[in-house]
Amino acid sequence: MKYLNDGNNLLQTETRLCHVGRNPDKHAGMVNVPIYRGSTILSETLEEWQSRKGCPVASYGRFGSPLSRALEAAVCELEGGYRSILFPSGLSACTHSLLGMLKAGDHLLISDSVYQPMRIFADQVLTRLHIEVQYFNPTQGSALSAKIKENTRAVYLESPGSLTFEVQDVRTLGAIAHQSDALVIMDNTWATPLYFKPFEHGVDISIHAATKYIVGHSDALLGIATANKAAWPALQSSAHHFGEIAGPDDIYLALRGLRTLAVRMKQHWDNGLKLAQSLQTHPAVDKVLYPALPNDSGHELWKRDFLGASGLFGVVLKPMSWPQLSVFFNSLRLFGIGASWGGYDSLVLLVDPPSERTEAPRAFEGPLIRIHAGMEDANDLIADMHYALQAAGEVEGGRVVCREEGATTG
Repeated sequence: MKYLNDGNNLLQTETRLCHVGRNPDKHAGMVNVPIYRGSTILSETLEEWQSRKGCPVASYGRFGSPLSRALEAAVCELEGGYRSILFPSGLSACTHSLLGMLKAGDHLLISDSVYQPMRIFADQVLTRLHIEVQYFNPTQGSALSAKIKENTRAVYLESPGSLTFEVQDVRTLGAIAHQSDALVIMDNTWATPLYFKPFEHGVDISIHAATKYIVGHSDALLGIATANKAAWPALQSSAHHFGEIAGPDDIYLALRGLRTLAVRMKQHWDNGLKLAQSLQTHPAVDKVLYPALPNDSGHELWKRDFLGASGLFGVVLKPMSWPQLSVFFNSLRLFGIGASWGGYDSLVLLVDPPSERTEAPRAFEGPLIRIHAGMEDANDLIADMHYALQAAGEVEGGRVVCREEGATTG
């Protein structure tokens, strides 16, 4: 396996996924890196202990293990960054990436379509630390330019945007930020390290909720952040100073999940696209929010910058009564109702963009649902979703009535 560590990136992604982060010769020939559990790391001599004091990762378990370093190295190579570090959750990776870059008096610009827990953190925690937080329209570079200040330290992106799936011109936004020496931090969870290469587009820190597609089986919580060389010292210090450490079992599950990421993402993309296409013409659907669709407002940017799409997208339904929504959700057989996404299972959730959004306000009337297309057969998912929508449309007293022969609204 040594040739994989010699800077040779000519291998195809599927091949690299099978081999990155693996060194069987260092682990008694084991194919997978074993689970390392431990806090104390012993030294044989006083001299050895003294030599390790300048290298925390060699002196105490809180700073990682061969297992955590294997996953960090693998994701870093796939992302194209300098170094990566693990966190116990995706949100933890997001928050500590910001905490490592910001101090009192700094100004932070955030996409108005950002993941809501990040918005809550910014509004309720960062402001308490005397960090100025401001939001900008994610699809308008000029909106970012107009809000850059002398004390702007970082610009936080999430593309596509959470819930409403706006694709951002990361290259342009990054160039604007760097003109003022601001760092660019991006949540890259939707596309995974396979379908968007953040450091090629000017990102300084790329974040993944590894809980999602990297783990891939809805059975572990994990976050990971990768930095370029300039941003790495601050990111590493933030993680170490706050004592953040991921559990070994979750790390093992993520490293194992990484091996099948390419195969799984192809299925998620294919299922997501087929399901989204089938819903575009459904009489109960007002709009499908999915950049991989040719008529989506972000499609051209997606086609230019992304190498693929995930199975996560939004659907704006035509106005429905609560009884109709209840029948719709309760009629689904293959879609679970639950938070998170990225596992092999399909999910659906009633969501709502936060009312605080000011730069990219809600532009639709009906309810918004978020769909994650899992790895089931696409035709089965389509049939299940259409069956549930049909059942909802047949509820009397609602504003939408759907029949197999057609539909009317009222």
